[in-house]
Parts: sequence; structure tokens; C-alpha cells
Amino acid sequence: MKHIIKKHKKVWVNKNFIVSSVTGGLLLIASLFINYFAGIYATKQASNSVTDVFLTNIPTLNMDFLIVEGAFIFAFFILILMIYEPKGVPFILKSIAIFIVIRAVFVSMTHIGPSPDRAILNDNVIVSKFAVGGELFFSGHTGMPFLLALAFWHNKSLRITFLIATVIAAISVLFGHVHYTIDVFSAPFISYGIFHICKNVFAKDYKLFISGRLTK
Repeated sequence: MKHIIKKHKKVWVNKNFIVSSVTGGLLLIASLFINYFAGIYATKQASNSVTDVFLTNIPTLNMDFLIVEGAFIFAFFILILMIYEPKGVPFILKSIAIFIVIRAVFVSMTHIGPSPDRAILNDNVIVSKFAVGGELFFSGHTGMPFLLALAFWHNKSLRITFLIATVIAAISVLFGHVHYTIDVFSAPFISYGIFHICKNVFAKDYKLFISGRLTK
């Protein structure tokens, strides 16, 4: 615990680090608002549902815990990682924010109606603020852990953990019929592009990020 506090004291006295972290936090907050309104727009403009090569051949299962509670567990895990290694705070916050913004853009351009036999998820007040039903393409549940897998690629344990999370999320949203197959299978490819955008745009933050113990 003392070691973690020492690491925080070391970085939080650096003005550039503070500015970069605050900027990342503000970008994340802004991205959540953008995502919310993009979801509302896509839901209002949604057309009919479409047939799907995978969904038509599998039953609808209740994947509520993995999709809803799993997302909160995932977010908490990311928070723990940032607390343990504060050097990664600016890059992680900015990368997640850019991911959400880019996904919001895709959502606002894609107005396909949800699958008619999709599972009904738990009516969570917090979830309803950020997932209103029309935000299908692409799957954030699948793309986000894959983005983090790429970010933590140099740490074998975390890389495997995030890749497993990616697979679990993909299976969950498919068997819950929450996303179409294309939403899920396209997510890793888009996340790969987003990672490299962030890696180059936020080069200084990325350099600081990979200098932390979690990426060795």
C-alpha cells in the first residue's frame, strides 16, 4: 500500500501529468454524453430488424449478469489498474474516451432495429442512461476489452485476461441476441484501429503508460 501511495505522490506533483489526466477525465465525461445522445438518435431512427446468420441458429439466453453486472466489474477492474499504476491514467482515460466517441459516430450512422427476440436486460438506472437500445454497431462490450488487451499487450497476464473478457463478452451479447453478428465480429478490428490512433495521437501518454510496471 505504501508503495502505491509513493507512486501516486511521484506523478501527481507533475503539472503535465495532472493536466493530461484531467483532460482525459473531461474527454471521458464528454464521450459518455455524446454516446448517450447518439444512442437516443439511433433508437428513434431505427428501422426494422434484419436476419442474422448466427442469431437465427441459436436460442436466446438470459445473459443479464455477464452483460450488465459484468460491465461494472470490468470498469472496476480498470479503476484498480489505474490506482495500482497511476502512470497509465492519462492514456487509459483518453483511449476509452476516443473509443466511445468513435463508437457513437458509428451508432449515429447505423439505424438497424434490434433483434426481435433479444433478451430483456435488467432495468438498471445507470445502464439506461448510457444504453438506450439503438446503439448496435459496433459492440462496445466486445471492443472495449480487446482495446485494453492491445494496450496491456506487454503484460502477459493482463493480455490473456482481457482477451478472455473479449470472448466472454462476445458470447454473452450474441446468445442474449443483444447484438448482431457483424456488431461483434467487427469490434476487434475497429478497436485495433482505435488503439493505433490513440497510440500515435497520445504518444507522450503512451510512452509514460508503457513505462509503468503493469506493462513489463
